[in-house]
Amino acid sequence: ELMTGYTMLRNGGVGNGGQPWVLRWSSRIRLTWLSFTLFVILVFFPLIAHYYLTTIDDADDAGKRIFGPRTGNELCEVKHVQDLCRIRESVSEELLQLEAKRQELNSEIAKLNLKIEACKKSIENAKQDLLQLKNVISQTEHSYKELMAQNQPKLSLPIRLLPDKDDATFPLPKSNRNCRLHNCFDYSRCPLTSGFPVYVYNSDDYPFGSSLDPLIKQAFEATVRTNVYVTENANIACVYIILVGEMQEPVMPKPTELEQQLHSLPYWRTDGHNHLIINLSRKSETQNFIYNISTGRAMIAQSTFYDAQYRPGFDIMVSPLVHAMSEPNFLEIPPQVPVKRKYLFSFQGEKIESLRSSLQEVRSFEEEIEGNAPADYDDRIITTLKAVQDSKLDFVLVEFTCKNQPKASLPTEWALCGERDDRLELLKLSTFALIITPGDTHLVISAGCTMRLFEALEVGAIPVVLGEQVQLPYNDVIRWNEAALIIPKPRITEVHFLLRSISDNDLLAMRRQGRFLWETYFSTSDNVFSTVLAIIRTRIQIPAAPIREEPAVEIPHRSGKAAGTDPNMADNGDLDLGPVETEPPYASPKYLRNFTLTAMDIYRNWNSAPGPFHLFPYTPFDPVLPSEAKFLGSGTGFRPIGGGAGGSGKEFQAALGGNVPREQFTVVMLTYEREEVLMNSLERLNGLPYLNKVVVVWNSPKLPSEDLLWPDIGVPIMVVRTEKNSLNNRFLPWDEIDTEAILSIDDDAHLRHDEIMFGFRVWREARDRIVGFPGRYHAWDIPHQSWLYNSNYSCELSMVLTGAAFFHKYYAYLYSYVMPQAIRDMVDEYINCEDIAMNFLVSHLTRKPPIKVTSRWTFRCPGCPQALSHDDSHFHERHKCINFFVKVYGYMPLLYTQFRVDSVLFKTRLPHDKTKCFKFI
Repeated sequence: ELMTGYTMLRNGGVGNGGQPWVLRWSSRIRLTWLSFTLFVILVFFPLIAHYYLTTIDDADDAGKRIFGPRTGNELCEVKHVQDLCRIRESVSEELLQLEAKRQELNSEIAKLNLKIEACKKSIENAKQDLLQLKNVISQTEHSYKELMAQNQPKLSLPIRLLPDKDDATFPLPKSNRNCRLHNCFDYSRCPLTSGFPVYVYNSDDYPFGSSLDPLIKQAFEATVRTNVYVTENANIACVYIILVGEMQEPVMPKPTELEQQLHSLPYWRTDGHNHLIINLSRKSETQNFIYNISTGRAMIAQSTFYDAQYRPGFDIMVSPLVHAMSEPNFLEIPPQVPVKRKYLFSFQGEKIESLRSSLQEVRSFEEEIEGNAPADYDDRIITTLKAVQDSKLDFVLVEFTCKNQPKASLPTEWALCGERDDRLELLKLSTFALIITPGDTHLVISAGCTMRLFEALEVGAIPVVLGEQVQLPYNDVIRWNEAALIIPKPRITEVHFLLRSISDNDLLAMRRQGRFLWETYFSTSDNVFSTVLAIIRTRIQIPAAPIREEPAVEIPHRSGKAAGTDPNMADNGDLDLGPVETEPPYASPKYLRNFTLTAMDIYRNWNSAPGPFHLFPYTPFDPVLPSEAKFLGSGTGFRPIGGGAGGSGKEFQAALGGNVPREQFTVVMLTYEREEVLMNSLERLNGLPYLNKVVVVWNSPKLPSEDLLWPDIGVPIMVVRTEKNSLNNRFLPWDEIDTEAILSIDDDAHLRHDEIMFGFRVWREARDRIVGFPGRYHAWDIPHQSWLYNSNYSCELSMVLTGAAFFHKYYAYLYSYVMPQAIRDMVDEYINCEDIAMNFLVSHLTRKPPIKVTSRWTFRCPGCPQALSHDDSHFHERHKCINFFVKVYGYMPLLYTQFRVDSVLFKTRLPHDKTKCFKFI
């Protein structure tokens, strides 16, 4: 079988036909080998190639790389690739050239746009200039028509006329007792425009000077040195003043010696005309030694007068000088509330001599007394008052015998008992203080009565003067019935009923008026001397000297930066605020009523706030008086300049209107080292109508940056440097403020123009009040029995913050020069509360609350740095301020109000062709 198989194999695998089998077997072998070969190639060759390539590319020598990336130059070795590179470079160059041309064209377009904007701005400026010129022409025409209608020339500060050295002669009166101003006063030495110069003799140059009370002499000299009317040039003086008392008894000169010394004064001119002899008293027993001295035509000012000695309208009854060299301590003065005190009334005194003996003494040196002695009511008064005390209907205290030795007094006068401090403690517990006048009806006024009056007013006890014949100090210019009760002695039986019938409101009004009179005319030597001069000046109808203004030291600064337009400021809806510049800066007239005040408003100026401050020698002229502002425009019979026909719609909005023909306001902005915030605030004032000027009070010792560029807002910006960092600087009456209206605003306040304009319109109709935006109120803390300051939202308010408020410049004078210094000191101590102090002052003078406008409760600009008000101690300090101010004023002067002011047509549906007066959201 093997052979057979072998044979078959040799023969091709099949019997006789083995060839096909061999072929088949060989073909199988070849296919298998081929498949194996392909498998090896496909598997192992890529692996080997990969290993080889990775090994070669990792070589350090870049030149040995075979398969690595090549540079552009290497690629460009190929001719075709080089052509492509040249094309790429050419295209890149062309693209760069096109980009340069595009940038150049864009630059030219930008320059052309700037030129277009500049041209537009020039056109707008030209339009504004044209509009301003048209308005100036229109205002000038209206002013001309107004002046022609009034037939009144525009007043200005008059030229000062001074008297000649030699006096003109005028006829002598029959008797010096008949002296009055028309026959014993030389008006030629006191022209209306002279300024009322006063010459004061030096008492030390004369023998009687050594007899004067040292305290009175020292206080008088200190007052003279600071008085604005006093001059050292006697040749131009209108009035000559000599101090002759109070004298000390051991060294008092004889009447004849004093008379000779007075007649030897260098400017006495034989009869002493235009001279004033002052005899001040510090004690209740002041001597009336001038009675037996011939004083010629000289006026006399003292605290004791007999009717045969006193010349009405010529001599002056003065108050005692109790606080000679010391200021009164307001914290020791009792509050004015509660209205009713422990005792209904009180009296302590002892009568030294009887009426008959005193009359006999008077007759010894006065022969002109005629008629019988008047009835002596003192016994009836004692009986009646003791009966009231015993009835126990009211607590009263009357003592007609002093526990200690009574003070010396004039005959028939009730002597004072005890020491001054003891008397004051009793008066602090008394609602009324009885003052029984001397039984001698020929005694017009006595030092004892004026001393009782002084002490009663000082502690708030309402004076009840028994005896209508008495003349109280300064009686010819002060309405005493507003602060005291003057009752005839025969009505002593009705006094108890009368005192019980007075209402609490009337009691508080009389007590407040008495406190005002005491502070203004009695309290210090300055007040007494100023009052005496003011009485003479008012009698001869010379206007008061202009009040001292604070000189503004300007900080040089660069301006010229174009002020942008804040979109929040410009967004006034459909409200037309009127022309941006109605006219150039226009100052309020300062000399409109300076002469008529002395002739028309004497009693109103002396007896009611704020008028009484006309008494002070540093008195502002009338336009600075809020209570007098109604005289500036009302009642003239013609429509004020700018008044719109119909008073509504666009005609109203395009004009200021109101009762004052033309007016602008000044912005006073207090700042402290916040330059960016300040610049933004100033820019927001750009285009504000009726803005006269901006006074920036720079409250920092560090000056502004030299490279700081201030905005140009169309009106002057005055940067004022202050002596120290004080919030009181906000209310200084800077001489750069030429308008009556002041908008006090913080440097971070954020107000729209329409809001400011509406506030200005409201203030012009309420010139004596604070008109502003953020309201606050005071509240009584029952658990702690004290006052609190509150800034929460409420239905009523009593204060308007002066960080955004209008007020009259008149109040700046009062705040800085008249308001008690203790209040300003506390503002400096806490660096706080100046706005509260201003609200106290205005409410105290006007007895009116402030006015809030618009619904705004806050006014801070968003994103501004935090101010002092964000400090935790801010509110605690304001609580303390309110309680301290109440002690100084003696009562709470703030008044509540429950409304705010909006325009007449606020939210009123109107026809489409009529525009609302104002529109607020």
